[in-house]
Amino acid sequence: MRDLIEWVEKTVGLSPETQGKLFISILTVFLLWLVRRLILHIVVRRIEDLRIRYQWQKTSGYLAVALGILLVGRVWFEGFHSVATYLGLLSAGLAIALKDPVVNLAGWAFIMWRRPFEVGDRIEIGNHAGDVIDLRIFQVTLMEIRNWIDADQSTGRIIHIPNGKVFSEAQANFTKGFEYIWNEIPVLITFESNWKKAKDILQRIAVKHAEHLSSLAEQKVKEAARKFMIFYSKLTPTVYTNVKDSGVLLTIRYLTEPRRRRSSAEAIWEDILEAFAKNPDIELAYPTQRFYYNLREGKMPPKQHPGEGEMEPEIDKE
Repeated sequence: MRDLIEWVEKTVGLSPETQGKLFISILTVFLLWLVRRLILHIVVRRIEDLRIRYQWQKTSGYLAVALGILLVGRVWFEGFHSVATYLGLLSAGLAIALKDPVVNLAGWAFIMWRRPFEVGDRIEIGNHAGDVIDLRIFQVTLMEIRNWIDADQSTGRIIHIPNGKVFSEAQANFTKGFEYIWNEIPVLITFESNWKKAKDILQRIAVKHAEHLSSLAEQKVKEAARKFMIFYSKLTPTVYTNVKDSGVLLTIRYLTEPRRRRSSAEAIWEDILEAFAKNPDIELAYPTQRFYYNLREGKMPPKQHPGEGEMEPEIDKE
């Protein structure tokens, strides 16, 4: 061993003391890596929930890196025997040299502490929305929804958002807390249609597809009210009436799960089309133009003035 140390000192120029520190550092990193791999192996064998496995993987990685920095730092910097002093000097240097990464690190700490969202949640940050698929120290990764795709479905793109955005951008969570969202389907029918009958049909269709969620949502509201000031007086599906330029607007409002918005709207629209096809006194409206011809619709022709198609009657002057 002594001969090896002397050979390395002559060949590379590293002193025995530096070689010892380097060996201890490598051994520390290897042991931390080995312990983490053993822990993850046990977790994978005993736990089938993918979300729990992911949390173990991320948490163990963070702990291993933190311990590695502390242990290796104490080996190389003998004066930093106090962990508090070491962390204080390190954070002060990082705050001066790396402003944005430090903000992102603070954002990660805020996310870990306050839990505004977690992996698996559907969220919106600023102009970006998607499902959280990864959460790291400096960025959160989303599977994007919306953009050129309608009804909150995935675009297939992956978006990386700096964690510091949680301090400057508004965040919306579709799945945490209440766990349901309100969706509305506007149905426009002509003025000549039997709107009362149409409204009754739409109400029955809405109840068919969304009534079962009302009791579940009521329980979720009670749970969410323990943390937030959430209050709903009515959770059952309903149909609202309004009048537009092209006809009578009947709007279906109902609860749905965030990831079933499009499929629920599709099922409701199919039932609407089938029901309206069986009722000839109900017609869907759309923008139209009407040309009004006075003579053809039985109106009296306008009174003509002299000189417009008629000769002025002659007057006998005798």
